[in-house]
Order: sequence, then C-alpha cells, then structure tokens
Amino acid sequence: MTELLIDIGVNLSNSRFNDDLEETLQRAKDANIGQLILTGTSILETEEVIRICEKFEQQFPKMLYATVGIHPHHANEYNSQGLKKLGQLALHKNVVAIGETGLDFNRNFSTEAEQVKAFEAQLELASNQHMPLFMHERDAAKRQLEILHEYRDHFTQGVIHCFTGDRETLYRYLDLDLYIGVTGWICDKKRGNQLQSLVSSIPLNRLMIETDAPYLLPQNIPEKPKNRRNEPAFLPWVLREIANFREESLKTIAKETSANAKDFFKI
Repeated sequence: MTELLIDIGVNLSNSRFNDDLEETLQRAKDANIGQLILTGTSILETEEVIRICEKFEQQFPKMLYATVGIHPHHANEYNSQGLKKLGQLALHKNVVAIGETGLDFNRNFSTEAEQVKAFEAQLELASNQHMPLFMHERDAAKRQLEILHEYRDHFTQGVIHCFTGDRETLYRYLDLDLYIGVTGWICDKKRGNQLQSLVSSIPLNRLMIETDAPYLLPQNIPEKPKNRRNEPAFLPWVLREIANFREESLKTIAKETSANAKDFFKI
C-alpha cells in the first residue's frame, strides 16, 4: 500500500513526546503518514502545537498542521479574552480547524454549564472564521446534538473525533452531515465491539482516521512498545482494523480517508 495516510488527531504537545519528538515525526514519515493534525486543547496547548509546527516546518515540510481550541475538560478556563486569543491564533498559516471542543459529561472536569458556554463560543468562532470544527463528545450526545442543530447552518464542516457512541448517535451525527473520526478504540477487544459493529455504517466519504496519540494504543499491534505510548506511526494498525469490518480494500479506505481529510482541512 502506497497511499499516504493522514492522522487527524494527535497530541504531540503531550509531555510523553518531550524526549523524542523529532524521532517520532521521522517514524511517522517512514510509516507513510503524510500529514498530522496536532490537537489544541487549551490556550497554552494551542500555542505549543503551533510552535511544534513552526519548529519542524523545514525538516518536515507540509506535514504538520494544528487545531486551536478549548477542550471541555478545560472549559472552566474559558473567558472572553481566551476566545479573542483563540481567534488570533486561528489566523496562523498552519491552523486548519477550531477545536478540540465539545461536551464531556463523563468526567465533568468542568461543569456542564461551563462546557456549553465554551462550546457555543467556539461554534461561533468557527462560523465567523469559516473554519471546520474538530469536536469531542463523551456521554453528552443528547445535549451536543441539540446545540449542533442550532448552529449547523452557520459552520462549514465538522468531525466528531474518536467516536465511541451508539448507532442512534452515529446516525444523528451523520444526519447533520458531519464526519466521523475513528481511533485505536476499534482495536480494543473489550471496549471496541460496538464500534466494530458500527464502522461499516459510516459512509466512506464521511470517515477519517486518527491515533489520538499518546492515548489509545492499538491493541492489534503484534509487538507493543514497552512504554505503552501510542504514536502516529501506528496509524496503519487502526486502518487495518477498520478494513476488517468493511467491504472496501485497505488501499481504497486509505485513499478515501486521506482525500476526506485533505478536503476537510484544506491541506
């Protein structure tokens, strides 16, 4: 397979990459990963992923891009000054989406009210900036869908990253013409059964793939790293597992998911 893959969600600003970031990027390139979208989850993390894009631009040209956003876990840090800062960061040439934003009622590191306020502010920012949305959702589908219905006519495109929901939730996101991001969750024999049964229901022109590294190490890797850290070079294992539950060939899924990502992020 020669198709270049695109990892639409990777947390390279995570401290677990501090000691070998350059080597991580080289391994990704060697594994046929063409582009990485680095996830911004707070003002500080957004600034850091942009810095990483700039630092390695010459060594890895046209490989690194970033999102700018406030994750629901950090929604309690949101204020009008932060939104203004996000708007400024969104103008950077390597920034391709607003997010990671959305709702997470599973852990509630921020209150539901704080999460909704930050989410709606970023929906408005994406609408004003004419940029796509990179979205998170965990145990909050009902409220997130209500909000998305209100805003759907105003923003261009959106992806529900690391989808782990049920069939009804999947179809409701698809009804809103959103993309679905699939991670190594699908490789998990204990937790991934539901996603394995649903992945064939995602239209190929709405599917994208991601590692969410350093999290969600694909469990189908024969020789797992001793540090148990996921990284972009392992994206092909996510692709392989998806192919096990779809009719299309590995090559076709690779080609189409990359085409979707290129169109979505305009890269």
